[in-house]
Amino acid sequence: MTPGDRMTNDAALDAVVSGTSDDPCAVLGRHRVVADGQAALVIRTLQPAASEVQLVTADRVFGMQRKRREGLFEAIVRLDARTPEDLAYRFRVREGALTRDVIDPYQFGRILSDVDVHLFGEGTHYRMWERLGAHRVTIGAVEGVHFAVWAPNAQRVSVIGDFNRWDGRTHVMRRLVPSGIWELFIPDLADGEGYKFEVRTHAGHLLHKADPYARCFEVPPRTASVIWTDGGYQWRDQEWMRDRASRDGWRERPMSVYEVHPGSWQRVPEEGDRFQTYRELADALVPYVREMGFTHIELMPIMEHPFSGSWGYQVVGFFAPTSRFGTPDDFRYFVDQCHMHGIGVILDWVPGHFPKDGHGLAQFDGTALYEHADPRKGEHQEWGTLVFNYGRDEVRSFLFSNALFWLEAFHIDGLRVDAVASMLYLDYSRQAGEWLPNQFGGRENLEAASFLRQLNTLTHGRVPGTVTIAEESTAWPAVSRPAYVGGLGFSYKWNMGWMNDILRYAKEDPVHRRYHHGELTFSLLYAFTENFVLPFSHDEVVHGKGSMLSKMPGDTWQKHARLRALYGYMYGHPGKKLLFMGCEFGQWREWDHDTSLDWHLLDDRLHASLRRWVQDLNRVYQREPSLHEVDFDGAGFQWIDCQDHENSVISMLRRARDPGDCTIVVTNFTPVPRQGYRIGVPEAGRYREILNSDSDIYGGSNVGNAGGVDAEAHPSHGFTHSISMAVPPLGSVLLKK
Repeated sequence: MTPGDRMTNDAALDAVVSGTSDDPCAVLGRHRVVADGQAALVIRTLQPAASEVQLVTADRVFGMQRKRREGLFEAIVRLDARTPEDLAYRFRVREGALTRDVIDPYQFGRILSDVDVHLFGEGTHYRMWERLGAHRVTIGAVEGVHFAVWAPNAQRVSVIGDFNRWDGRTHVMRRLVPSGIWELFIPDLADGEGYKFEVRTHAGHLLHKADPYARCFEVPPRTASVIWTDGGYQWRDQEWMRDRASRDGWRERPMSVYEVHPGSWQRVPEEGDRFQTYRELADALVPYVREMGFTHIELMPIMEHPFSGSWGYQVVGFFAPTSRFGTPDDFRYFVDQCHMHGIGVILDWVPGHFPKDGHGLAQFDGTALYEHADPRKGEHQEWGTLVFNYGRDEVRSFLFSNALFWLEAFHIDGLRVDAVASMLYLDYSRQAGEWLPNQFGGRENLEAASFLRQLNTLTHGRVPGTVTIAEESTAWPAVSRPAYVGGLGFSYKWNMGWMNDILRYAKEDPVHRRYHHGELTFSLLYAFTENFVLPFSHDEVVHGKGSMLSKMPGDTWQKHARLRALYGYMYGHPGKKLLFMGCEFGQWREWDHDTSLDWHLLDDRLHASLRRWVQDLNRVYQREPSLHEVDFDGAGFQWIDCQDHENSVISMLRRARDPGDCTIVVTNFTPVPRQGYRIGVPEAGRYREILNSDSDIYGGSNVGNAGGVDAEAHPSHGFTHSISMAVPPLGSVLLKK
C-alpha cells in the first residue's frame, strides 16, 4: 500500500468505528490491494465485543490484527493459486469464553435491481413489499436475510438487533445512489429475531426505527420488527378465490357486513380476560357470523399499532397483522376459515394518516419523508397524526403496494378506506390560515384524489372481484363511479347522510315524529347517485352517543321494538348493509375496546329475540333478489306511500332484475297498531307475510296478518290493486306475492 492509501484508509477506518461512515463497503469486507508489490486481499471486520478474531477459509486459518481498539480487525492475504480473488471465508470470533463463526455480510454484492429501484422511485412499483423490508434469501450456499429500507436523507443506516447487541456500528447498510435506498444481506439470521433500523441523521441524531415493510412485530408495548418468512401457509380456499376472480357483479350480490373489533368481540375471562387469538376467532367468530347470516366480516384495522386505544387507526406496521392475536399465518388461517365458510373478509385500511411514535414513519430519516414538511399540509391537528404526502412517488409506491399486499398475500376481499374526507380536503378540521390551497386556489387535495383514483384502478384491475369502500362523509361527487369517467373509482361509499338522518329520527319521541318525516325519506332523493352501504358502525356507539338500543326512546319493550323496526327499514332500504358487533343483540352500554361484549344479555328473551330478528333479516335479505339485486338503480325501488307523516308509517316496493319479483316493506314508527291500513300493490293475488318484527318469536305483541292478505281490485297509491293489512306497533313487515 502507498502512504496515501494508508492516510485515506485511516480516515475511513475511524469513520467506521465511530459509526459515522456512510460507505462501510469501502472499508469492511474483502478488497484487492497491492501489498509489498504483490496482489493481495485485505479483509476487515468490526466486532466490538471480540477479544480475538480469526479469518477462516476452506483450508486455512489466519490471525487478524486489531486495527482499532473499538474492535476493527484486519487480515492481509496474498493472492495465489490457493487464494482466488472471490475467496469465500468466515470469521471466528472469540467473545470472552464463547467462540462463534460469523459469515461476513460485506463479502456479498448488491441485491436490489436497477428496475426495482427505478419503479419505486417513479411510484409504479406495486409489489414493493417483496423488495423492501426483511426477506430470507440464499446467495450461493449461504442463507440469510436481505434488509432494505428507503431513507434518502440519512447520513447512514444500520440494522440493529439482539444479533449485534443493538450496536449500529456493526451492520451498516450499503447506500444505493441516487435512490435513497439502503440494503444489506446478513447471513444466518433466524425467524423470530427482533430488529430495527438505526438511522443517523445529518444532524448527528440517532433514530431507532421499525421497518416500514416489516411482516411481523413484537407484541406491544414492545416495538421491534421481527424477521418473518412467508410461504409456509397452505391455503385451502382455492374454490373461493376462483369464484372471486370471476365475479363481475358484486353490486348485484347481497352484502351484509358484520363489523368487528377483534380485541373486544369475545375475550377469555377465565384466563385473565385475554384476547382471543386469530385461530380462536376463526373457530368462534366465523361460525357465529355464518349462523347469523352475514355475508362479510369487516375487521377494524388489524395492522400493527402501538396504542390499543386508537382501535387500530394509528398504524405503524402497515404490512404486519398485529401480533396481539398471533402470527401472520394465524391470521391467514382466520381468512381461510372465513372463505371456507362462505364469508368474505374486508379490512379497514388507513392511508389517510399515521402516528408520531418515535419508532414509526414520522421524520423517518430526520426529515419529512412520508409526510409533508409543512404542518399546514402534513399534520392532522384533530387526531395528532401526520398526513401522507400523496404527491411523492415513493410514498405512492408504499401505499399502492400495501393495498395490493393485503388483497394478494392475505386473500382479503375488500378494503374499507378510512377517513376519505380527511384526505380529499386540504382544510379538513382546520381553521382559516391553517391550511394551504391547491395550485388553483381551491380546498381540494388534488394529489389525494389522484392517488385514490389510481388506487381503485389498480386494485380492481389487478385483483378482480375485490372491492373498495369509502368512508366519505361529504358531497364529493362520483366517489363510487369509475375513474375513467372522472369518479374516484370506489366500489361503494358509506351513506353517512342516511345514517345521521335515520338515527336523528329514531331518537324522536313518536308523538313528534310526524314533524320529522323528511328525515326518514330524504335519503331516497340521492340514493342512486352512489353505490351506497348503509352503516350502523362502531362510530355510532361510542363517545357518549349511546348504544343502538339505548338511543331508542320509551320503556324496555318499546326500545327493542323500535330497534327491530329500524333494522327492518334498513334492510328494505336500497343499499348494502353494515352492523357493528353487539348491535345485533342490543348491547345496552356503549362499546368499550378494553372489554368483551355483554354476551350474558342473550340470557334475556328480548335480547335473544332481537338477535333472531337480525338473523332472519339476513336470511330473507340473501334469499330474496328483490332486496339486493338492484340496489343502485331506481328501477329496483318504488315508494308506495312516503307521505303518511300523520301516522309515521312508510311503505316501499323493492324489485329484482325480474320486475315481477318484488317485496313490500311497511314500517310503523309509532306504538299505535294500524288495523285495516290500506296500501297499493302491483297486482292481484295473495301477499304472504314473510317477516314481521312484532311476531312473538321476536319479542313482539303478535299483531299481524295471519300469514298473509289478499289483494283487492281497489285502486290505491297509483296501483290498480291494494291490500288492507294490520301494521303492528313499532313494527316492520315484509310481504311477498
